[in-house]
This record gives sequence, C-alpha cells and structure tokens, in this order.
Amino acid sequence: MIVLIPAYEPDLRLVHLVRDLRSALPHARVLVMDDGSGPGYDGVFQVAADAGAHVERAATNRGKGVTLKRGFAWAAEHAPGETVVCADCDGQHTPSDIAAVASLVRPGTRSMVLGERSFTAASGPPVPLRSRLGNTVTRWLFRAVTGTRVNDTQTGLRAYPADVLGWLQSVPGDRFEYEFTLLLRARGAGVEIHQTSIQTIYLDANESSHFRPVVDSLRIYAPLLRFAASSLAGYALDVVALLLLSRLGAPLVAAILGARVVSAAANFAINRDLVFGHAGPATRAAGRYVVLAAALLGANACLMTLLVTGWGVSLLVAKVVVEALLFTVSYAAQQRLVFTGPASASLPVRVDA
Repeated sequence: MIVLIPAYEPDLRLVHLVRDLRSALPHARVLVMDDGSGPGYDGVFQVAADAGAHVERAATNRGKGVTLKRGFAWAAEHAPGETVVCADCDGQHTPSDIAAVASLVRPGTRSMVLGERSFTAASGPPVPLRSRLGNTVTRWLFRAVTGTRVNDTQTGLRAYPADVLGWLQSVPGDRFEYEFTLLLRARGAGVEIHQTSIQTIYLDANESSHFRPVVDSLRIYAPLLRFAASSLAGYALDVVALLLLSRLGAPLVAAILGARVVSAAANFAINRDLVFGHAGPATRAAGRYVVLAAALLGANACLMTLLVTGWGVSLLVAKVVVEALLFTVSYAAQQRLVFTGPASASLPVRVDA
C-alpha cells in the first residue's frame, strides 16, 4: 500500500503523521509529494524523510490536482499493483482511518473508497463554518446533477486500486477542483464510488488549509459554469442562425428548424469535448442527445402550458422557472445518460467496516 500525502507549505503535523504511519502501518510506503513549497520548508521535508517517508519535491506550486497526479504516476511506475491511499498533511486523517479506508479497496476493480466525515453538531469538535457550508453546497449540487448521494464530496481521504491509476491521471483539473471532477466523471468511466465513516478532525479551525473560498469554489463548480456558458452560447447561435437564414430568404419554419439544428450541433460538440470530456463513440452519444433534446422540448412546452394556462403564472416567471428546472435536468441527463461510457458504475455504496 502507498500512502500518498500531497503537501504545500506543511508544518510539523506532516512529520507527526509520517511517524504515526510508520509505527501503525510498518508495511505501508509513505509518499510525500511537495507542491512547490520552496526552500523555506526544506527542514520539514528533510525531517519527514528522516522519519521514513519518500519525499518528491517540486520547484513550483502547481496545485493539489497536479500533485496528486504526480503521485499516481510515481506509484504506477515504482509500485505497480499497489493500492494508493490519499491523505491530507494537516493531521485530519488518522492512521486507523487510513488503514480502514484502504482495507475496503477491492483490487482488480475500477472503484474508489471515500472516507466520509460527519458535519453534524454531535459529530465531535466544531466544524468551521466555511467547511460545513462548502460541503453542504457541493453535496446537494452533486446529488442534483448526478442523482447520486455522496455525503462528503470534499474529503481528502480516498483510496484507489491500481486499476484506476491511469484514469486518475487522465482526468483534468490542476487544483482543488480535481477531486470533485473525479466524482463527476466516475460514473461515465465505470468507476464505482464507495463510502465509509471516518473521524471528523479540524485543528485550529482549519486555518492551515490553503483552500481559497472564492477562486477554488469557482474551480470546483467550473463544470456547471461551463455547461451554463455552453447553453448561453447555443442560445446566441440559435438567434444568429435564425436571423441569417431569414435574411437569406428561408421560410420561417425552415429557418427556425435550421437554426435549432445548427445550435444543437454546436452545443453537443461543446458539451462533449469541454464540459463532460466524453471519449466514447460520437454517433451513440449524438443519438441519445437528439432523444434528450426532443424530450426536453416536450417537457418545456408542457410545463409552460401548465404554469401559464393552468395556474395563471406570468409568462416571464414561468419561463425562468421552467428553464432553471430543465437546466439541472439537462445537465444530469447528459452527464448520466448521454456522455457516458459503455460501462456504467453503480450508485455510491456505503461499506462501513
């Protein structure tokens, strides 16, 4: 087993973790990946190495996602076939929890195991407000767009069998958004998600965290933001194509249908390549996309009719409500049904030891 610890400007808690791991899990290899902390932290990394860790340094700060992928590449090259467990360097994860998560990995499968923290008041020490709010938002957002429940989307304690190390290195993301993107893309890649409870530990109100609330939150929500931008671009293209075809003398119905075909084709291409990163057969995804588009168009018409004609809602309000609802439905359907691989993962499974 490899315990992979990404570290940026760590303090002595990294050293304590390495020592505890070497004592509690003597057969595990501890791999510390420095994310460009600089020469001011040479002493901490040297003591960690003296405590039994293998330390890989980086000259510049690239982000947690890049650092984790560097670690996965190292493990694949130097310890092929070994389970990799990722843990934070700030003392939030205990050796017993690291061992428990690792024990649930099933070699030979495409899966991951998440160490799930509890964010309730009765779970132990007070949870910092930004951590509680951030996890709540991403948890419900993830469930809304994927239809699956992951109780702790931001946990840094994750275990992977060797079979997914190649996939882990292929998923985009340089910083904190990387781990959330892994969850979003797991189903399409046929990677199962399992969860088990761990201790909830926050030291000094999590002040050592390098998470930037605004910038890194935007990175985490980037897939949805790209999807929204793609939808707006499709709408703009639809309008431009409609005006152009009308100017060229096309009948109104033909201009409307032609513009919709052009905008839908562009939207499909953008979503496939930039939003969902789908690498499967384009023809199969395109067929599903057409069926979904037709279903959404029918649902839009039915809901608009119900709200405006049946309930007396104003046309503008009805339009906003229906578009907001179908935006979420469209993202979830495309993520789960259109841009998915030939093998689909099961829903997240709770596997408490």
